[in-house]
Amino acid sequence: MLGLTQSQLGRLLDTDGQTVRRMEMPIEASTHRKPAVRMVRLIRAYIDGYRPVDWPIPDPAATAGAGTVVS
Repeated sequence: MLGLTQSQLGRLLDTDGQTVRRMEMPIEASTHRKPAVRMVRLIRAYIDGYRPVDWPIPDPAATAGAGTVVS
């Protein structure tokens, strides 16, 4: 939805890509991780259009077919 890779979003959230992958997994998955409240606030701000100065330039090829939303 944001046009970012999991690694890019991880850097913006001050975590790593694997943590983002775990947050995007189905809740039933044994490795699913619920995002911290601060991460949810940032993601909502990003979805609403906020862009920090270190926002990465999206790579359309890397995000083709992406669309998972953290809730």
